Amino acid sequence: MRRRLSFILLFCLFMVLVFAVCGCSSDEPAQVETETDTSWQDIKEKGYFVVGLDDAFPPMGFREEGTNEIVGFDIDLAKEAAKRMGVEVKFQPVIWDTIIEELNSGNVDVIWNGLTITEERQQKIAFTEPYLENRQIIVVQKDSAINSKKDLAGKNVGRQAGSSAKIAMEKDPETLNSIGEIFEYGSNDEALLDLSTGRLDAVVVDEIVGRYYITKKPDVYRVLDEHFGEELYGVGLRKGDKSFLDELQKTLDEMKADGTAAEISNKWFGEDLVI
Repeated sequence: MRRRLSFILLFCLFMVLVFAVCGCSSDEPAQVETETDTSWQDIKEKGYFVVGLDDAFPPMGFREEGTNEIVGFDIDLAKEAAKRMGVEVKFQPVIWDTIIEELNSGNVDVIWNGLTITEERQQKIAFTEPYLENRQIIVVQKDSAINSKKDLAGKNVGRQAGSSAKIAMEKDPETLNSIGEIFEYGSNDEALLDLSTGRLDAVVVDEIVGRYYITKKPDVYRVLDEHFGEELYGVGLRKGDKSFLDELQKTLDEMKADGTAAEISNKWFGEDLVI
């Protein structure tokens, strides 16, 4: 009996030592970390979500002349989506080159401003399904002698810093390496202004934006037939905000299905470009 009791006591002592080594004492119980996605609940409790954007990116999002109000295609989409989701929407202009950092740091809740879906960005943020197609076009002065990508050799070319124009151009190294010098700008309108004054020979820009400017100044700009590739726009969210993403995607799908997205597209583009 004593031997049995001694064995039991030794076994208990051994178990106590094992738990002590594992750091699993009764005073400090083992903790199992679980991550709960409350992103949509957080938005509902806050009562609004913040859209980060470049406010000089017509017709997606820009300052209306006279009122200085932020308007545009993406602005109308975001307002309609927020209304259907039962929350408000606020618009926060940011420097486009730092837009992903603004999102991941929590300063904005979504990027909704003609954001191209790229592999590099998909590593950092999540996207809704694509809702619009786009191309990276080459804009030159109306009377320019530049008629193809080969003619860009030795020329000064502008683009917006942090835009997908950089990625698109890198996919054509032959043309990229032939360019004399590339200048990056805080906004597309700054680059196009320098093009109009002759400081640049060409600007690589989103087709939707470039053609908008051309309709405003048809005697100043023209677009080359060649371009730097096609791409897709999506709304960007933080990778962890899955419930918010799901709710937003459901709302966008409803807007496409009932024709509301098409109506907004017709307002800004004169036709239904939503995919």
